Amino acid sequence: MHPHQPLSYLTRLIQSELPSITTEKGHSRSPDVSFRALESKDDETNPHKAAAEPKGPNDPEDQEIGEGGVESYSGSGREATVEPDGDFIRWSASTEIGDFIRDAARAKEFEVEIERSPDTIKVAVPSFNDRTFYLRQKLRRMSSQISDMAGLKSECDKAAHATGQRYALGGCATLVGYWYLVYRLTFETDLGWDVMEPVTYLVGLSTLIGGYMWFLYHNREVSYRSALNLTISKRQGRLYEQRGFDLPKWESLIEEANAIRKEIKAVASEYDVQWDETTDEKDPKVVKALRDERNSHKKSKKKKGDDDGEDEED
Repeated sequence: MHPHQPLSYLTRLIQSELPSITTEKGHSRSPDVSFRALESKDDETNPHKAAAEPKGPNDPEDQEIGEGGVESYSGSGREATVEPDGDFIRWSASTEIGDFIRDAARAKEFEVEIERSPDTIKVAVPSFNDRTFYLRQKLRRMSSQISDMAGLKSECDKAAHATGQRYALGGCATLVGYWYLVYRLTFETDLGWDVMEPVTYLVGLSTLIGGYMWFLYHNREVSYRSALNLTISKRQGRLYEQRGFDLPKWESLIEEANAIRKEIKAVASEYDVQWDETTDEKDPKVVKALRDERNSHKKSKKKKGDDDGEDEED
């Protein structure tokens, strides 16, 4: 069941499995089903606190509470070591299941009351650890695989960046050598500026043509950064292939691990607990790899949004 579904949906599921009851007028209908959870004494929205006068003929347990509830939740559920203190009160059928479970997690159990049933049904509240046990186990297994691959990837990336830096330094040395050659031929030979001016003009024009051909072939912006990134990425690809690093598998593991992490975070938000992902991701290399992927995804989405905005403005 989805946490945003109301308790009335769960009520109908239970009623469909129950025998009908006969009213005093001889009509058959489904028995009423209600859900009770522990009342929060510190809840500022508690309807019992708001009433200054004594209660009417209705028992306090028959009062319905809404979807409020300002309190910090432990998410311990059935694992709680402290015995619950308070009364069990009936919740409104319009309350979302997620809100009900989150509030009921303060106690070890909640109650399901069925009309004309002699006893209430006690249901153990699943804790945050119960809800996420298999997800966290899977995340740990995937983190172990990512950790094993992260070392090899880091070595390949460092080697590729070192190669890119060497190419960059080589390009800088070439530019300095070209400047020095033009200087010497212009001022220290008989050629002079009359000859060197057309030469430098043609070299500059050739650079412009070469840059445009680069753009047509690689479909990338002509800049020092794009040239460096292209050199590094090509070197990375060759190193991955040489050392047996499976890049598609790595990307799949990172994407799936982030998806599991997001799902666990959603459950933690339902229970209002703080989940420390480093306890399950364990290796700092895994934490960094997953964080880098999330940041990269956010940047790409932001860039895409900016591009779409520019297109609409145009």
